[in-house]
Amino acid sequence: MPKFRQTQIDVITDFGPADRSDAALITERAIHRTQASETPWHVHQKGQLILTLRGSVISFVEQSMWLVPPLCAVWIPGQVVHRNTFDAYSDVCMVFIDGNHAKLPASVCTLSISPLVRELILHIAQLSETTPTLARERLQQVLIDLLEQAPQEAFDFPLPEEPRLKDLAQRLLAAPNDRRTLPQWAQDYAMSERTLARLIKQHIQLTFGQWRGQLHIVLALEWLAQNQPIQRIAENLGYESVSAFITFFKKQLGCTPKQYQQQRWGIA
Repeated sequence: MPKFRQTQIDVITDFGPADRSDAALITERAIHRTQASETPWHVHQKGQLILTLRGSVISFVEQSMWLVPPLCAVWIPGQVVHRNTFDAYSDVCMVFIDGNHAKLPASVCTLSISPLVRELILHIAQLSETTPTLARERLQQVLIDLLEQAPQEAFDFPLPEEPRLKDLAQRLLAAPNDRRTLPQWAQDYAMSERTLARLIKQHIQLTFGQWRGQLHIVLALEWLAQNQPIQRIAENLGYESVSAFITFFKKQLGCTPKQYQQQRWGIA
C-alpha cells in the first residue's frame, strides 16, 4: 500500500546534477530493471516533468497521489516537495525546466503528451555533447512551446492530513473494491453522514463519490497500462459488472477503457 507523507520529513534539497546546472532544460532517462524503486522526499530548483515510456510511476505531491500512465507526464513545479515510486521494468524520462524559460502550470498536474512531444523528448535526451549549442537550444524551445500547449488532466487521489480522513484514504487504497456507502463509513467513525460529508468537502473540496471515483480512475489507468483484463479491473474496484465499470469510466474520461488504451497507448 502507498506510504503517506508524514508531518515531519527530511527533504533533500540538492537532488542530482539538474539542480546544479544553469541550463534552461535538462533531460535524464531512467530504466528500472527487475525491482520497483522509490526516491526519498526531495525538492528541485527547476520544474520537473516525469514522462512514463513503459510501466507506471506514482508521484506523491502536496497531499495527493499522482499517477503517471504511459503517454502522460506529471508536471511538478520547482520548490515543490515530492517523492516518486517506479514499477519494476519501468522506463522513465525526466525533463527539468527552468521556470524563467517556460510558462508551465504553477501547480502540480498531469499533461497529455502527444507522440510528437514524446519523440522530441527522447531525441533531445539522446543528443551528444558534440551537438551544436544553437541546434540544441532550438529543439529545446520547440519542446517548451509544445508543453505549454499540452492539455492538462487530473489523475490524482487527494491524501488529506485530517486523521479520520487520512485513515479512510488508507482503507480505500487498501481495499478499492470496498463499496460501502457514505452512511456506512460515517458509522465506522462514530459521526453522522452529514458530518463526514462536510469534513470531506472541507478538506478535499470533493464529495465522497468524487473522491473515491478519482481513486478508481487512478488505479484503473495503472492497471490498463499493464494491459490487465477489463473484467479483472472491474472486479478489483468492486463493480457489479463490466458494463457498470465501463459506464463509470466513460463518464469520467469520455471514452471506454478499450478506446482509451487504443487512442493513448496503441494497445489493440
